[in-house]
Amino acid sequence: MTAFIPPDFDVPRTVEFEHFRLEVLGPEHNERDHAAWSSSMEHIHATPGFEGHPWPMPMTLEENLDDMEMHAREFEERTAFTWSILQAGTDDVIGCIYLYPLDPPSDGHGRFRSWVTAARAADDAQVRATIGDWFDATFPITVTHWTPSA
Repeated sequence: MTAFIPPDFDVPRTVEFEHFRLEVLGPEHNERDHAAWSSSMEHIHATPGFEGHPWPMPMTLEENLDDMEMHAREFEERTAFTWSILQAGTDDVIGCIYLYPLDPPSDGHGRFRSWVTAARAADDAQVRATIGDWFDATFPITVTHWTPSA
């Protein structure tokens, strides 16, 4: 299997930024995550990387929990990495970020996509830029912004 992230790189589980923080997405975020994306589906579908994507789609809390558990497993297995974007100073979920290997896989390369809630739409570009800069400065791979498939 092609290496996505070097095995000796310690992938950050939490990261603090000025206006938000990242935490590994997991079951503890289920209700807040579900409320965030389910109230913002139209906005998310208009976000770069999500146009034409089947998600988000209506899901129950139980189905969302299954999704949270899948993302947590991917993080632990180092096959993909997903973080909740939380409002600084609170536990409010305001979005999510995904780091995936390229398709087809390529050693040392990945792509990210992110979304924020419709209520935070004005912050979307800044959140994406901040996270892109963080990837560039922190990760030992080349990470590109998500672009829709051609």
